[in-house]
Amino acid sequence: MSIPGLPPKQGLYDPEQEKDSCGIGFVVNIKGQKSHTIIQQGLQILESLSHRGAQGCDPCTGDGAGILLQVPHEFLKRAAGDAGVFLPNAGEYGVGMMFLPPQADARQQCEALFTRIIGEEGARFLGWRDVPVKSDAIGFVARSTEPFIQQVFIARDVLNEGQFERKLYVIRKRVEKAIRESAIQGRDYFYISSLSANTIVYKGLLLPHQMSAYYQDLKDERLMSALALVHSRFSTNTFPTWPLAHPYRYICHNGEINTLKGNMNWMRARQGRLNSELFGQDLAKLYPIVSEQQSDSACLDNAVEFLTMGGRSLPHVMMMLIPEPWVANPQMDLDRRGFYEYHAAMQEPWDGPAAVCFTDGKFIGATLDRNGLRPCRYQVTTDGLVILASEAGVLPMDVRKIRQKGRLMPGRTFMVDTVQGRIIDDEEVKAEIVSRKPYRSWVTEYRISLDELPDPSNVPQPDHPTLRQRQQAFGYTVEELKMVITPMVVEGQEAVSSMGTDTPLAVLSERPQLLFKYFKQLFAQVTNPPIDPIREELVMSLTTSIGPKPNLMHEHPEACRRIRVKQPILTNAELQKIREIADPHFKSQTLKMLFKVAEGPEGLGAAVDDLCRQASQAIKGGYKFLILSDRGVNEEWAPIPSLLGIASVHHHLVRDCTRTEVGLIVETGEPRDVHQFAALIGYGAGTVNPYLVFESLVDMERDAYLPEGLDAQTAEGKFIKAINKGLLKIFSKMGISTVQSYCGAQIFEAIGLNHELVDRYFTGTASRVEGIGIQEIGEETLRRHRVAYEPTPIRQLDFGGEIHYRIQGEHHNWNPDTIYKLQHATMANDPKSFAEFSQLVNDESKRRSNLRGLLAFKFLPKAIPLDEVESAKEIVKRFTTGAMSFGAISKEAHETLAIAMNRIGAKSNTGEGGEDPERFVPLSNGDSKNSYIKQVASARFGVTSHYLVNAKELQIKMAQGAKPGEGGQLPGHKVDEVIAKLRYATPGVQLISPPPHHDIYSIEDLAQLIFDLKNSSPDADVSVKLVAEVGVGTVAAGVAKAHGDKVL
Repeated sequence: MSIPGLPPKQGLYDPEQEKDSCGIGFVVNIKGQKSHTIIQQGLQILESLSHRGAQGCDPCTGDGAGILLQVPHEFLKRAAGDAGVFLPNAGEYGVGMMFLPPQADARQQCEALFTRIIGEEGARFLGWRDVPVKSDAIGFVARSTEPFIQQVFIARDVLNEGQFERKLYVIRKRVEKAIRESAIQGRDYFYISSLSANTIVYKGLLLPHQMSAYYQDLKDERLMSALALVHSRFSTNTFPTWPLAHPYRYICHNGEINTLKGNMNWMRARQGRLNSELFGQDLAKLYPIVSEQQSDSACLDNAVEFLTMGGRSLPHVMMMLIPEPWVANPQMDLDRRGFYEYHAAMQEPWDGPAAVCFTDGKFIGATLDRNGLRPCRYQVTTDGLVILASEAGVLPMDVRKIRQKGRLMPGRTFMVDTVQGRIIDDEEVKAEIVSRKPYRSWVTEYRISLDELPDPSNVPQPDHPTLRQRQQAFGYTVEELKMVITPMVVEGQEAVSSMGTDTPLAVLSERPQLLFKYFKQLFAQVTNPPIDPIREELVMSLTTSIGPKPNLMHEHPEACRRIRVKQPILTNAELQKIREIADPHFKSQTLKMLFKVAEGPEGLGAAVDDLCRQASQAIKGGYKFLILSDRGVNEEWAPIPSLLGIASVHHHLVRDCTRTEVGLIVETGEPRDVHQFAALIGYGAGTVNPYLVFESLVDMERDAYLPEGLDAQTAEGKFIKAINKGLLKIFSKMGISTVQSYCGAQIFEAIGLNHELVDRYFTGTASRVEGIGIQEIGEETLRRHRVAYEPTPIRQLDFGGEIHYRIQGEHHNWNPDTIYKLQHATMANDPKSFAEFSQLVNDESKRRSNLRGLLAFKFLPKAIPLDEVESAKEIVKRFTTGAMSFGAISKEAHETLAIAMNRIGAKSNTGEGGEDPERFVPLSNGDSKNSYIKQVASARFGVTSHYLVNAKELQIKMAQGAKPGEGGQLPGHKVDEVIAKLRYATPGVQLISPPPHHDIYSIEDLAQLIFDLKNSSPDADVSVKLVAEVGVGTVAAGVAKAHGDKVL
């Protein structure tokens, strides 16, 4: 079902890429005293947060605003009475706030369906009330999708408060599903903002100041509440809608859930194991727990609502979903650590930058993500108010009335209990929840640590005679052994190399490619920041637990019966430990990830389907761990690509709702670099055992390829250390902190795989460029297999040529021919040589090594007269150089580029290294060395007032294509006295820019920097540099709404 105002998926647009940021806040009377003043103050806070919201082309249509209140009984009793509906006493009825189709007949059909379901659920329908609104108070865009707004009233009768809230929840889920699946015209308008006996939500596609002008109820002084929760939305796209305004039923959220795809998959997978004493047979009526085609905030609200309705308190739920960093915090109370470890076995974090305000009508509070990447400040007044918001000063206040003020710290919770009439701080909130059950004792008794398991009796040993053939079957090259694996085992980290690649995309390469290469990592930019893994190491974690996940609705000791591992990479001995566990609760089965060579490429698809069937049968047989293994490759058997194997089994089990009944381990010879391990984990692998890498290290020691003094066992440890460090860097690029959140989150896009393959085996992965299917993957696998097992007198690995150019190796756009022609043309100032170079480069594109090489010019049948075409002199004024910093290139090259571009009226770019102020002064001959585009990057190297005012364009670099989600790196030996002076740094010290701007953690922060830069240099345009990835269009639209002049 679509949403009015939100277009369907088309071209490069996908509504799933819609994102939002915002301003949040609440005001509450601590003693729970209701008044209309609280509502007025809530609306005043909302208006104070207007600048944190946004509007699009229609300045009178906001991206969304709303307010959540306690059910105002006295007001509703009179207002409903005026509509002929007679309400019982306070708390003895529920009220629903609904958006309905504007057409009367469609609305009546929705009402009839709603009323019928209320009766079927044994509840008593009381009546409807039309909510008075003033449509001419809002913009034309908002009016074009404006729903009809009604309230519905349902009697509580004999149910207690908790039972009644759960019944209303069941009714709402049933009604939503029934209308979504109906044939009612205009059903897309239908939406239930709230349905509760405790709270009510007024919201819409409004600007903050339009709330009381539109909703006439909010002006009525009889409308009273002890709390008001508000939200002003900044939709990072051009299609905000009525239902996506906040608050939702329990929360309003400023931030972004980076692990959303995985969180939704895991919630869906859990449905097979759920049972609840509270819901009984009604539980199945709640599926799907998390609805698709809605924002990340709405999905989080679905999860909060489900867990709260399941019997947990609201702060308990928030501690489960958004836990503080506990793994690497040695000062944490042991009982609290036990709580977090117990719940980590049940529920993966919803990870990402988040400030979340929450309420159930009695408790109201806020929590901050583990990194503290969203602002949240509060004040407590002498007259019993608490004001909390995205920034200070949202409610004008006499400073003498402020009793206490502060800011919410990372991972902390702030809460007010209006029933007890007091503030409950973070320590007390968590201590009370942690003490409810003996979580620490349960973890100690039932959790098994991998380190504590006995040494295995039989560990697979290297098979040297067949090693070279197996390396060839998995595509190993000499280059990988020397330039990828060796630096890792020597230094304990990935090798540092230059940015970018000039080799073909996997789908365009003439050489067989591993499936991993068809996937590109996604990364955070603008709406959510990457994390700085160096400076924020405390919040990062590779520790996880593997095995079946328990029923989420019941807390019992055995729920944490899982295996705790400190890292996702297993040695051969560690995997064998798991295989040899005798306890039936940890029973494992190995499934062969192989297919018969004799069956050809077509055999791969059949083998993958059979692998999925075997996985389901193993679960029915009571196995708790499935080890997908490609050991056994020989002349007759070829390996199923490990990424295809794990993704297909993972998604098959998710669809069967059995994924949480088993832990998945991959035993494979294929992965050897960080990206490959990240892909396996991202598509569902709990742990990975790269046995062939370890065998290769033994072989390298045996043949004296390892440096002197480095043995294979030490090299193995350093390799795992390097992979772990690389994984943390990849997680941080997407703003994710833990491997537990990353597992199954599939933070990738596919390039060159067809939709049939992606939809079946990599469900939910973006794939904007079609390409090969499973048969072609089978062909590429068999090409490698033939090289390995064809008769040959000498068996040597292919050199590779992926990193360095090699004759008969992988194609490179920069090759001896192109480099020679360019050098000759520049040294001799020879136009003929340059023309030859240009021709070679153009031919390179025809070799189809990149997507633009597949494009051709479409010529008009008749030429356009030259006098109608802009002159070359004017066209070149739009030219700009790449953003290469002084330091990355020499002083002479940097200044020459500036002079040349200034001569033709174009612009050169400083890059992120600053610029010598002497260059701001024109030369005596009229030339200028001044680069008129000045970059403001994450490290702010060389950014001063003098620097800014000498620019015609100020460029905020959010990300760069050659290193998306990462900062730049200038080796220490290049940081001489001059470079250090310009960058305000120390000579000889390596300069690493942080991945995020440490003052930009949301689209609102970017809008603030744009505003500041425009004030620092009023005549300069402000541009924002992004990287093209799936969803970049919605981010670019957000940048435009943040008043950026250009988006690159």
